Amino acid sequence: MWSSQRTPADEHSHPQPPASFQVVDILIADNFPVGAVAELRGAGHTVRHEPGLGADDIAGAIGDASALVVRGTNVGAAVFDAGKALRLVIRAGAGVNTIDVPAASQAGVLVANTPGRNAIAVAELVLGLITAIDRRIPDAVADLRAGRWDKGRYSKAEGLAGKTLGIVGVGEIGLEVAKRATSFDMHVIAVQKAGRPPGVLRRIGEIGIGLVSDDDALLTTADVVSIHVPATQETAGLVDERFLATMKEGAILINTSRGDVVDEEALVAAMDTRGIRAGLDVFRDEPSGSEGDFTSRLAAHPSVYGTHHIGASTEQAQRAIATEVVEIVAAFTRGALRNCVNLADQPAGDVLTVQHVNRVGVLAGVLGVLRDAGINVTTMENRLFTGGHTATASIRVDGELGEDIAATVEALDTVVSVTVVRT
Repeated sequence: MWSSQRTPADEHSHPQPPASFQVVDILIADNFPVGAVAELRGAGHTVRHEPGLGADDIAGAIGDASALVVRGTNVGAAVFDAGKALRLVIRAGAGVNTIDVPAASQAGVLVANTPGRNAIAVAELVLGLITAIDRRIPDAVADLRAGRWDKGRYSKAEGLAGKTLGIVGVGEIGLEVAKRATSFDMHVIAVQKAGRPPGVLRRIGEIGIGLVSDDDALLTTADVVSIHVPATQETAGLVDERFLATMKEGAILINTSRGDVVDEEALVAAMDTRGIRAGLDVFRDEPSGSEGDFTSRLAAHPSVYGTHHIGASTEQAQRAIATEVVEIVAAFTRGALRNCVNLADQPAGDVLTVQHVNRVGVLAGVLGVLRDAGINVTTMENRLFTGGHTATASIRVDGELGEDIAATVEALDTVVSVTVVRT
């Protein structure tokens, strides 16, 4: 098992757990399904489930935990300073904006999340907000509870069939929203973008999403605009004064992604002057815990129907997310990395492929040649051939390999052949 102490060399490296490694101590610092906790314990792990921990408490509670699981609770740099044995943080949800990822990377701690597992739950809320706004359901309920009958007022809904829904962010959630919107006979559009994976393009075609040239074409066409983007520097303030001014007058804005995506003052102004209506599940300065006082000019606006950041909070979604957390832990104990967000992209550099006899010390000899030449290895994989007599190692290096290096490696007694691929 890994030592709980990091050496200076570890500070900038990405940990690769050996196949025999077992997570012996997992701290779950948020609400988590009891069945999933039992499953983790049944796999041999020690699990401390402390859902009452706040963001300021985790550093003091982390102890010797090798893995930390959180939902919405913030994980700051102090946690990584305190967690000397910590190797993995899992956000039980989409996105990792509540985790100090740079601090995790500096400490050599993997950060993973559970993308897509909450997509259906969020999509259901989106369609609920759209319907609620169109039919003014919350206001009608409030009037009935107050003893007021006003059929005339609430009989003036526009209706959704034939309306156009513009989706900003065609990921798992955006696709699930589109799928459901088409069952309402809504037209769904998104911006054409290069580089989308073939699987996403196939689903866009299957659902029948129309692709438009740019953001302006989407905003000037859509009756409803639904935001499904991650919280990044690029998306902060995405829905700004210009964005809102480009939307159709009286259009509906839905945001179930992150509060920082919306310029709240600009949205208030657009609601006051252009009749924009909004369905919001997230806000910029919302409480970090499940309860707390919350004063927001935007949330209190009569043109806003707001919910309490509950998009993923269905039992179905939480079970799916918990299952993914269990799978991430299981993969980690086998030496595999699942849904990790803070590993660098495949670096450029030549790839040295070495077919060799399966014998102790062979790879040490190959790496010794590279070390003596001052060549740094960035990634490496070694696989056995059937029968176990020979193996093939793929070694990517930082830079170019000269013919002399390849020849030196090939001259080793236990090396069968060597090839170099330029990248």
